Amino acid sequence: MNRVGPVLSANEIGRAVSAALVQHNSDVEVQDRGAYLRVLAPRRCALTREAVERTLGRPFRLPIDLELVMASFSGAFSVTEEQAVWTFEVPDD
Repeated sequence: MNRVGPVLSANEIGRAVSAALVQHNSDVEVQDRGAYLRVLAPRRCALTREAVERTLGRPFRLPIDLELVMASFSGAFSVTEEQAVWTFEVPDD
């Protein structure tokens, strides 16, 4: 299965982002590697600003605050001020 998602710093914001991803996506796996968290979901993983704010308990700005904790990611990535999405895309031949 082609899994996608972010690699996040294992700090307060990174943990809030990973918790929001688990709550709002199906079949999400979080691999805790100590210094970082690898979040993987099948084919599509979506994050909303609102979900992180509920989990974090304070304002969260996309893409600025996400960029501060996202070291890397798998899949294609798109982001607006309201939502970040990681998707699996098959390359054109």
